[in-house]
Amino acid sequence: MRAADVMTANVITVEPDTTVQALAILLSERAISGAPVVDAAGRLVGIVSEGDLLHRIELGTDATEPRKRSWWLEDFAAAHARDYVKAHGRTVADIMTRDVVVVTEQTDLGEVATLLETNRIKRVPVMRGETIVGIISRSNLVRALGAAHAPAVSATSEDDRIIRAKLFAELQKQDWGSNIWAQDIIVNGAVVHLWFTADEAHETREAARVAAESIPGVRGVEVHIAPSSMVAAF
Repeated sequence: MRAADVMTANVITVEPDTTVQALAILLSERAISGAPVVDAAGRLVGIVSEGDLLHRIELGTDATEPRKRSWWLEDFAAAHARDYVKAHGRTVADIMTRDVVVVTEQTDLGEVATLLETNRIKRVPVMRGETIVGIISRSNLVRALGAAHAPAVSATSEDDRIIRAKLFAELQKQDWGSNIWAQDIIVNGAVVHLWFTADEAHETREAARVAAESIPGVRGVEVHIAPSSMVAAF
């Protein structure tokens, strides 16, 4: 499977001049743990996460454990300067990570997993040229693993992508399905896996199942229920 098969396509982004307070509200209200940062032209310029908001002067959490003194005074001072900016910066541009690890739609999931692990990050933007078309997180990979037990059949990866795209488009047209994210749908071997939180209405789950079964080429549908606390999109 590739990044395009499991990524979240409707990416919530922020701009560099977004205030830290506005960012905190967005992350809380949308139940997400991070967001790519794009400029006025839509170009990716950074990424920001909850971790960037942990040590803030407003919360009294700006004090951190003293760093071990570096052999080089310049490095020691620079580290403290970065900490100060994280604690006192007023906008996303002040606190975001600028060197962003990215993948393409065709990146194999094995490579994605390696990037997340070796860089100690939780998510990577998915790019098509200079345009961000999705984001893939650890939770996306976990859900892909949950779908990996599907029996081997004649369906190709391209078939799976077509099924996923058609189902997502159908759900987005329905008032009861507009809140179902692309990351809640994984297709493997023409078997559709749908994820819902425990508090999702039974009627919604059943309607989504019927919609999936109606897509040409679908060989089966499996519905998975996750605790309501596990709603973070990425």
